[in-house]
This record gives sequence, C-alpha cells and structure tokens, in this order.
Amino acid sequence: MGKILWIIIVALLAFWLLGFLMKVGGGLIHLLLVIAGIIFVIQLLTGRRSV
Repeated sequence: MGKILWIIIVALLAFWLLGFLMKVGGGLIHLLLVIAGIIFVIQLLTGRRSV
C-alpha cells in the first residue's frame, strides 16, 4: 500500500507541476494533490510502514 501511495503522490505532483507550468487542469489536480498530501501525513503520523 505504501509503495502505491508514493507512486500516486509522485504522479500527482508531476501532473500538478505540468498544469502549473502550462496553466491547464488546475482545480482537480490541486484537489487530488491536497488529498494525497493528507493521506501522506496520516501515514507518517500513524507510523505504519510497509516494505
């Protein structure tokens, strides 16, 4: 689960950066990035680590 989460976070960050640079997409990508950030913080706080 953790590896998939990292892949999703990296992909969203890349799409967000692309959208920011080309001024496309905006709203949905920002919303998904915020959700991914929240999930990431929750994962860090709970301390669950899967290898």
